[in-house]
Amino acid sequence: MIVLAKKNKKKKKIEEPQYFTSATNIPTYNYKVYNMTKTEKILYFLLAFVVGAAVGYLFYGGIGKDEFNQPTTVTWVLNIIIPTAIGLVAGKLFVPMRRKSIVAKQKKELSHQFRDMLDALTTSIGAGKNVNDSFFGVYDDLKLQYDSDAFILKELEVIISGIHNNVAIEDILEDFGRRSDNEDIMSFANVFKISYRKGGNIKEIIRNTHSILNDKMEISEDIETLVTSNKLEQNIMIAMPIVLIAVIKMMSPEFANNFVTPTGIISTTVSLIIFVVAYFIGKAVLDIKL
Repeated sequence: MIVLAKKNKKKKKIEEPQYFTSATNIPTYNYKVYNMTKTEKILYFLLAFVVGAAVGYLFYGGIGKDEFNQPTTVTWVLNIIIPTAIGLVAGKLFVPMRRKSIVAKQKKELSHQFRDMLDALTTSIGAGKNVNDSFFGVYDDLKLQYDSDAFILKELEVIISGIHNNVAIEDILEDFGRRSDNEDIMSFANVFKISYRKGGNIKEIIRNTHSILNDKMEISEDIETLVTSNKLEQNIMIAMPIVLIAVIKMMSPEFANNFVTPTGIISTTVSLIIFVVAYFIGKAVLDIKL
């Protein structure tokens, strides 16, 4: 049992697939994850590594000089080891952060596109078309508004393909809701499924969903506008220590030697830890979700 447990720990964590196969054999996108390609991982890692190594050298470069303030072998070794270690940590932390940022951006784009779909669907059904014909019309309308690779167009292609192949439209929407990881889309799919089967007022359901989603997005955009300046201030405050240290080292090398003393190293390390913790706390505070 112990051997099996150790083997299981060594196994890599299986990533959730980026695409699923629909009932009509069309690949459907999984919005919950973003599986980076090897090229993307390497590029993002190298970017973070370079920035992290540069900051590490800026703060810790020059440790181990002799009494005449001349670099020694220890200085050269530490100038390689410390920036490299900090660069590796930065790269390791940045890649998942970047992945999470891309997923959030995808979900935000999908939410806006879904609102536009409901808007067009409301208009189409209001004109007297049935549900199936309305989705065909919505697809034609949104093709004029979005590029061919837009998320909502891909989803409408799945819906239309399902209609052609006699797949229940409510099941397709339910699958869309699960993959989207969006509460509004999931709620719409569930209500649509119940109402469509029971003969409910689909027109009113779509109109109400669109109205609620539209109000929610407007509030979210207002909040985003209010906190934008705070996010900018946060980024400036995080960058200020780096800029100040760089200015001091360029303008006053003698004073900068204080940073590589034992007291200076401890103070610098504590300050960096505080700023990193403050960054993540500020990020969590400003990440307002409705």
